[in-house]
Amino acid sequence: MTVHSGLNAMAKKCGITKKIGIHVSRHTFASLITLSEGVPIETVSQMLGHEHITTTQRYAELSLDKISEDMKSLSNRIANKFTFISNF
Repeated sequence: MTVHSGLNAMAKKCGITKKIGIHVSRHTFASLITLSEGVPIETVSQMLGHEHITTTQRYAELSLDKISEDMKSLSNRIANKFTFISNF
């Protein structure tokens, strides 16, 4: 069984009728499975076997939900660590 036929067999079992190739599977792995679950892009790059992180960045799409989660996480981490001066 080839990789393509294996991917399409899995897709069929999931009710997906579109043909799936290596590019789609790598893109899905990078953006939906790893990055959206908090895996650093440097780690994803190594997982995909990329020599340069710029290659990984082409596969990686961040969802608005992920950006929102990251902003909330950052806000929680820095809460009460900074004081704003209001008399300018």
